[in-house]
Amino acid sequence: MSEVLEEPFEVIERTEVEKQQEQEGQSESCKNEKAETAVEDEWIDILGSGQLKKKVLKAGNPGTRPQRGDVCYMNIEGKLEDGTVVEKLENFEIQVGDAELVQGLDLAVPLMDVGETALVEVHPRFGYGSLGKEPDVPGGAVLFYTLELQRAEEEPEFEELSAQRRIEIGNRKRERGNWWFSRNEHTLAVQCYRRALDFLDGDGGITAGVEPRDSNEDLNAIFADRLKVYNNLAASQMKLQAFDSALTSVENVLRCQPNNIKALFRKGKILAEKGDYEKSVEVLKEANKIEPDNKPIQQELAKVVAKSKQELTKQKNLYRKMLGQDDKKSSKEENTPQVSKYSWKLVAGSAAAVAAGVLFYKFKTF
Repeated sequence: MSEVLEEPFEVIERTEVEKQQEQEGQSESCKNEKAETAVEDEWIDILGSGQLKKKVLKAGNPGTRPQRGDVCYMNIEGKLEDGTVVEKLENFEIQVGDAELVQGLDLAVPLMDVGETALVEVHPRFGYGSLGKEPDVPGGAVLFYTLELQRAEEEPEFEELSAQRRIEIGNRKRERGNWWFSRNEHTLAVQCYRRALDFLDGDGGITAGVEPRDSNEDLNAIFADRLKVYNNLAASQMKLQAFDSALTSVENVLRCQPNNIKALFRKGKILAEKGDYEKSVEVLKEANKIEPDNKPIQQELAKVVAKSKQELTKQKNLYRKMLGQDDKKSSKEENTPQVSKYSWKLVAGSAAAVAAGVLFYKFKTF
């Protein structure tokens, strides 16, 4: 009897627990829905400064955020505060962290899931700054971007890319570097140029990753574009006063093209900045022989020659001071006026006395 009585009791107990769990599950589900809605409606202050904020308009697939270097395809629409559309890009290809967008978007994209649509508020510091972007974006403008992350893929291995594809990606990054350079953002320019070289140079040199199907024309194109990037990289490094790195960049060009006039000109300037005026003059003279009518080269050569002479004079004066020659010279100069003043009086007086004595003697004898 006890076993029969206990069974319904156990069944009832399980049923109540199941009901309670079901109610708790429904409650938790409601909480999750509310939380998800709250997240979608909330602004996230990405940097904590209020200058870069993101709001989810449509949630994407959880756990699908792109990583640095991933290739993303996006729809992008940028507006001013008054609603004027200033940018619109569809199925636009970027690589995360490669400065192919304004800095604010470069920071916001890794916080999106694939399939997500977000609104991003970008203040000037992380947008187009005080310069703006002609003709649509005025300086100091706050921008509002609607971003849709369509898909994200891992960066392909360089060996898997054809020469044409490497040229396409490398030149895109080079041009972006040129854009940053024109805005005096030299650190970002260097970043873009280095990434361009990843595709145009590779770990094993210019032929790394090039398949037999690639033509000599494609190889020559990669070669030419690679030298352009090294030249531009050197220019940015010079602006950052990274002269050792800049010298390495121009040497990479001159190893392949010894008469590349841009590389020679920049090498001459770099050597002068490093204080090696003798070698700088040699390099600039070599460049001047190749292009004798190039005024910037002539001007730089004249300037370096003048600096070289000034430096030589400074060194001579320094050596004199080290040997004490300047002190002796200055003391001699200080004493000379006094000696000549009194000595000449003494000499003149003595001469007069001697002359008077001679005359007296002759007169007495006569």
